Amino acid sequence: MIFDLDGTLVDSEILCNQAFVDLLPDLGETAEQLVRRYRGIKLDLTLADLEKRLGRRLPATFEATYRARVAELFSERLQPVPGASAMLESLDRPKCIASSGPPQKIAHSLKVSGLASHFGSNIYSSYVVGIWKPDPGLFLHAARDMGHAPEYCIVVEDSAVGVQAAHAAGMAVLRYDPHATAMPADKATVFSDMSRLKGLIEALEAERVG
Repeated sequence: MIFDLDGTLVDSEILCNQAFVDLLPDLGETAEQLVRRYRGIKLDLTLADLEKRLGRRLPATFEATYRARVAELFSERLQPVPGASAMLESLDRPKCIASSGPPQKIAHSLKVSGLASHFGSNIYSSYVVGIWKPDPGLFLHAARDMGHAPEYCIVVEDSAVGVQAAHAAGMAVLRYDPHATAMPADKATVFSDMSRLKGLIEALEAERVG
């Protein structure tokens, strides 16, 4: 099992984008609007788009300031997505995190949310591997390091780029979408309730055996 983190296991997307609202009030958009635009997108591409929309360059220190604000918001308000803790507790399969976030952000998220014990050292970051979704390299690296062939891996994602990466890696993918934003073109099994995940995994495994 390969899990994305932000928006999949921890309810972080709204907080990450609230940091933009706090630091860039002249943008004139809500955190919810920014989530829809930037979910799963690499930070440097997001910052470039923000500069284009604002019509000005962001300060050289902006990324550090932004990450510090995100860390503050996480410490104050970050929670697991509903049902994630119970789901992970019941899931008796090898599992890891494969996230586009930097290692320190991943570690902080897992600690604050109380999910760290479910993954131990099985943590994979785009910033370490040097590959970002929708490139499949992060998922392939995680599978190889965990000792499993891609065709036997199941990815749990919430973003379109994550779904693309999983498909490109030759892996089955389940998309967590509590707000019904996914399009049929995503070609992923979509679910909105974490209590359903174990059953969906078992169904995929049964199909594979059959």
